[in-house]
Amino acid sequence: MDLNTDALLACLTVVGALVAMAVTTAPAELILVGAMVLLMATRVVTPEQAVQGFANTGVLTIAALYVVVAGLRETGAISWVTQFAFRRPRSLFAAQARLMAVSGTISTMVNNTPVVAMFIPVAQEWSARYGFPISKLLLPMNHMAVLAGLCTLIGTSTNLVVNGLLERHLGHKGLGLFDIAWVGVPLTLAGFLYMLLAGRRLLPDREGAIEQLENAREYAFEARVLPDGSIVGQTIAEVGLRSMKNAYVLEIERGTKLLTAVGPHEVLQAEDRLVCVGVVDAVKDMRRIPGLAVAEEQTFKLNLKHSQRTLVELVLSGSSPLLGSTVREARFRSEYDAAILSISREGARLPGKLGDIRLRPGDTLLVETSSDFAIRHRYDRDFLLVSQLQDSTPPNFRRAPLAVAIMALMMVGAGTGLVSLLEASFIAAGLMVALGCVTPTVARTSIEYGILVAIAASFALGVALTESGAADQIARGIAAIAGTEPLYALVALYLVTVVVTELVTNTACGVVMFPIAVSLSQQCHANLYPFVIAVMVASSAGFITPIGYQTNLMVYGPGGYRLADFVRFGVPLTLITGAVALLIIPRVWPF
Repeated sequence: MDLNTDALLACLTVVGALVAMAVTTAPAELILVGAMVLLMATRVVTPEQAVQGFANTGVLTIAALYVVVAGLRETGAISWVTQFAFRRPRSLFAAQARLMAVSGTISTMVNNTPVVAMFIPVAQEWSARYGFPISKLLLPMNHMAVLAGLCTLIGTSTNLVVNGLLERHLGHKGLGLFDIAWVGVPLTLAGFLYMLLAGRRLLPDREGAIEQLENAREYAFEARVLPDGSIVGQTIAEVGLRSMKNAYVLEIERGTKLLTAVGPHEVLQAEDRLVCVGVVDAVKDMRRIPGLAVAEEQTFKLNLKHSQRTLVELVLSGSSPLLGSTVREARFRSEYDAAILSISREGARLPGKLGDIRLRPGDTLLVETSSDFAIRHRYDRDFLLVSQLQDSTPPNFRRAPLAVAIMALMMVGAGTGLVSLLEASFIAAGLMVALGCVTPTVARTSIEYGILVAIAASFALGVALTESGAADQIARGIAAIAGTEPLYALVALYLVTVVVTELVTNTACGVVMFPIAVSLSQQCHANLYPFVIAVMVASSAGFITPIGYQTNLMVYGPGGYRLADFVRFGVPLTLITGAVALLIIPRVWPF
């Protein structure tokens, strides 16, 4: 098999990009954009072909979904879902099982891309609140969404594309909506069992920034249990306050009683006042727990909307007029239009009532104020440092049902085919902004541009392999080894498709491999359907590389993964998927 110059350059570029992602710490988007530029510079692809991924409907859909997810996050709907629908997972095993079960179930009804986008924040919240390594949650959830998407034609874009090619080839209707479930359901169950049993051993244990909390500034702050809140009657452990790595409950004020040495089985009652100790992220995390009002006595007089509020850390200078005064005497709220939530001195919390603390030079104040405070006071001589905390706006739980309703309408619209997924996601994103679930500023900053660039740039690799003829030559050469025996040809086709889908996008792989499936079935004088189903399944079985499936890149950064993690966890899953698929396909669709 001879490769022309363009095909050889395409292969070398793809291999080089994968090696770079494996052995360097450079961002995936930087490597993939570099590969895209190289392919353009060597004329393997035209500029129009190289950048077509940036106009791809899938990429644009993901961008809109980030805004939808931001609306769910800003209204506290994500916290509401984890609080009511999931409750507190008892262990990492239970957390993985619940995430996979729910994300997999939804992925059978709608495209798996928005499902992954929706459940990334859920996994992140569980990781922060209960201390589960995020790296052990995201990849199983992602792979389960991909496998469950094989249960229906609408579960993944690959199924729709390949079925469209089949209908064009046959001249009549192809597969029914649930026909592929004969192989999709067993694959989903087998994958669920594998990931549940192997996820804790084969996936890395990475905690991210939480591991550095022992060096962070420690604050003390109060939180009140709302009388009509959902956490009344739940224990400290059930709410998730016991297992948080960045905070703990020091004591509880209950009427005239003071409960110290608070245990995990202490049941929360209405109007309980929790005295908590933790780093600054603890304040952000606890404000996202429905039914818990954090530091409300200090902030309720601020005349600010939810969307305008943010947390800021201030360090008092030696010339500050506040020095020597107590917090109560300083009249900080009226002077700066900000409320002091807590004070840290030399990195440690200060005991006693907040209003009685006398301010000193170098004290770090955690305050809630307007989003423009940092700009207005950045060069104020009263403060040595003014630092605004990202993603610290308190959730507006009153709009949470509205955000959930918008998400549900998007799923119903896309799942029933009333509108396309692209249209549904953009309509949902627009409604999130128009109805006040998320501000335009937060919507703009919530989009993960690096991930979008990486996904879009990866399309250039697939185009290069397709247009240069490399994918076709490699696939035909390997498949020719099987000869005319239908079963052997099916196995060869499946293996080649798996290899190709790890190098190009799953949809492009389906398009490239479909004509090969047709020619193989004709050569073997066999039924076309088993070969088409094999292409569908194998094209979605991109578990070994970050670019094997479009959602892989969505979890690559948030999970802190490396290429080696995908290989170690994905190879056994790929083998299991192949064995189950090749065992079932010929029996459901005989040759």
